[in-house]
Amino acid sequence: MDLNLVGKRVLVTGASKGIGLSIAEHFAREGTRVTLVSRSADMLADRAATLSAATGTEVDYIAADLSQDSERERLFHAAPDVDILVNNAGAIKRGPLEAMSLAEWREGFDLKVWGYIHLCKLYVPKMTDRGSGTIVNIIGMGGRATKPGYIIGAAGNAALIGFTNAIGAATPRNNVRVFGINPARTRTDRMTEGLKRQAALEFGDEELWEDLLNPDHFPFGRPKAPEEVAALTVMLSSPHVQYLSGTVIDMDGGGQYAS
Repeated sequence: MDLNLVGKRVLVTGASKGIGLSIAEHFAREGTRVTLVSRSADMLADRAATLSAATGTEVDYIAADLSQDSERERLFHAAPDVDILVNNAGAIKRGPLEAMSLAEWREGFDLKVWGYIHLCKLYVPKMTDRGSGTIVNIIGMGGRATKPGYIIGAAGNAALIGFTNAIGAATPRNNVRVFGINPARTRTDRMTEGLKRQAALEFGDEELWEDLLNPDHFPFGRPKAPEEVAALTVMLSSPHVQYLSGTVIDMDGGGQYAS
């Protein structure tokens, strides 16, 4: 199926690695004009060059610290006319209430929660005036299948789920869509680095980290790949799926319902 995305302007935050980078690549392969955003200019320059060579499309980048109000505003003024915004930047630390400092709460909320909300606040009016646009919030299952050991993620992701439901109910009157995706655990660098630390503690050898991937603990016997989140993001951003807005899709392989 032709997704009718050729020439669309796409901005992806948190795009230097993991899910964000995979989303950017999948959009580029559909012939869109992609702009990568993350903190590191050097890493972004390398990723942009690699994607351009792999996809044959021009890939731009803007380095910005999206935990800061001023940096989000600078990003918007540098790239105001995007057709598709993918909010993906944000890594919230794990831990129970008693172990997490207020600084860690603020760090998680400043980048992810306030970051997503602020960028929507900046881009939705622009899209509304134009009469078209799509925003995809990559949120996380921590806001749906809440766990005390991921208390900041439970609160922050739940807030973004509610925010996405609400704003996505208002925007269709102006032909603007806002929806979200909740990925469960995904095989990214962040996941593998965490497993390496755990393997070093348990086995004395971080190279044994794959031994911790018990197939019985994952739907389909494995953690999800970033490419699967990317494929869903790109497919649902197509104008063929115009009637989708206000929805947050749980991409957890049915894990939340497993006994």
